[in-house]
This record gives sequence, C-alpha cells and structure tokens, in this order.
Amino acid sequence: MPRIPASLESLDEVAGYIRALADRAGLPAARAHRLRLAADELATNIVVHGYRDTQGELAVEGGVDGETVWVRLEDDARPFDPRDGLQAPDQDLPVSCRRIGGLGVYLALTALDGYTYERVAGRNISTLRIRRDGAK
Repeated sequence: MPRIPASLESLDEVAGYIRALADRAGLPAARAHRLRLAADELATNIVVHGYRDTQGELAVEGGVDGETVWVRLEDDARPFDPRDGLQAPDQDLPVSCRRIGGLGVYLALTALDGYTYERVAGRNISTLRIRRDGAK
C-alpha cells in the first residue's frame, strides 16, 4: 500500500492515484469525478483535522472487484469516523444560518455507493466504493 506524507502538498498524489485507478477501471467520467471528490475530501480531512499540525502518513490503495471500484485510506491519526454526526444540510435555512462544518463529508459520502470505517490496531481505515455502471 503506497504511503505518502500526510500533508496538503501530498494531496495531488492522492488525486493522481484516484485518476489513474478510475482510468484503469474504465469508470465513466461522472463516476470517476465523484470518486475523486470523495477521496479528496476524506484525505484532506485526515491531513487537516486528523493530524492537525503533527506529522504522519496516509496510505492509499485501490482496486476493482467486479463492477465495483474501491479505494482504501489508512492513517494513524486520532480516531475519526466521518459518519458520526453526519446530517443532511437544512436547505430551508439561509446559508448564513446553517451549521458550519460537515457539508464536504456529507457530499463525499453521499456521492459514493458504499463507505465503511474501521479502527484497527490504532489505525483509521476508510473504504470508499463506487459502482462502475452507476447502478446502486
């Protein structure tokens, strides 16, 4: 599993890895874009919120299982399940009155066809899944 420094500068490597995986899997452009946006959001949150100002590593791995493309992000930052407290934005409220935070994660996870989180041996393991054909 490729490991990269958990830094904002390394996020381009994550994006490049996801683009190459999507190309190799033959993902349609719209689905590839959704996978990349979700991976970008989650990787950014790991760097910015998980590690904060400390150094660490982010491991990225992906593959294709039949009609599903998957990406696994692993880190040893503080425990964090992005689904905790996840809620849809209240679109009836003006933007200025909506709660701050969580929208990016909400959009990332709802763009996917599947998401799992585990905390194993001191590591956060997030697995993102998207179907190649677009069916849910």
